[in-house]
Amino acid sequence: MRRFTLQILLLVLLASLCLGGYLTARRILKLPFRATNDALHQSESGFTLDFLIPAGTYLDEKITIGEVIQIRFKKEKSIYERVIRVISELIPPRYRLVADLLLLCFWFLCFMALFRVFTFMGYARSLRVSLMLGGITYYFMPDFSPTRLDDAVFLGVPILIIALRIYLLQSKERRRKIEL
Repeated sequence: MRRFTLQILLLVLLASLCLGGYLTARRILKLPFRATNDALHQSESGFTLDFLIPAGTYLDEKITIGEVIQIRFKKEKSIYERVIRVISELIPPRYRLVADLLLLCFWFLCFMALFRVFTFMGYARSLRVSLMLGGITYYFMPDFSPTRLDDAVFLGVPILIIALRIYLLQSKERRRKIEL
């Protein structure tokens, strides 16, 4: 029982830290940009918001830090990403999905071969870990679909498989404790 309460306490602490960080970041992003940057300059702070100011853009008094960040990072992507976007728009959506799936399978098989050859993992564990690492690699690699839906699916499915495995093991342990 003590172990369970400690785990619950740690989860509540983690959730409160995440919520506090989220609310603090949200509050900071709603601050007016000019007044905040001027205050940082007047106090001779080592950290100012000058690096966020986009070139050639007028910033009025009411613009927030969050809006400036959105303007700053809305820039065009690299030449490679623009070329891939143009080429991927020519490919029909079904074929893009098949190409994305083949790309995921490539990374999955690379990790599967690595784990099976160089470690003593069993097939089931190496399958789950390879699928997860393949999804993570796929998420950070440029792909043929410009949306994030495919990235979420290719990351979500391995996470659900791992969560299901953990749930099944815990329910098996509970049944075993009840039988004893």
